[in-house]
Amino acid sequence: MFEYPLLLVFPICMVFAAAFDLFTMTIPNRISLALAGGFVLVAPLSGLPLATIGMHLAAGGLILAIGFFAFVRGWLGGGDAKLMAAAALWLGFESLDTFMLLIGLLGGVLSCTILAFRLYVPSTMFSGPHWLVRLHGKDNGVPYGLAIGAAALWIYPETRWFSALIS
Repeated sequence: MFEYPLLLVFPICMVFAAAFDLFTMTIPNRISLALAGGFVLVAPLSGLPLATIGMHLAAGGLILAIGFFAFVRGWLGGGDAKLMAAAALWLGFESLDTFMLLIGLLGGVLSCTILAFRLYVPSTMFSGPHWLVRLHGKDNGVPYGLAIGAAALWIYPETRWFSALIS
């Protein structure tokens, strides 16, 4: 009973992370910490076996290691790496391959869209909000948290957590 409101932590955090990344090009650590803390609370309350909890922790650790490597190489932001790892805690190995594939596909679409925006829309055409002007800057990155959040929300309805919400 008490775990049901906690099951909303995942989708709410993913939406906030995507929005923060779009508007500020950062993902606050408190979002990733809320995801990790939410998992630690929900997993035992929902009756997840200890071995399964361990596997979810291993999935999060694996993605954190991969994300750290990508961050060190300059391929990914630190907030993105932490967000992917925190999401992997909730998704576990059973959804991890689909999650990573969707991040790649959605991230590719996002990157191409932003590159086209930068290439084909002259900066003199708009004086929009600060975040949009910054997004147009050719030296700025891509708010990859959008792709991570979208991939996580795409998968969430197929997870054990979502089926617990609707049953």
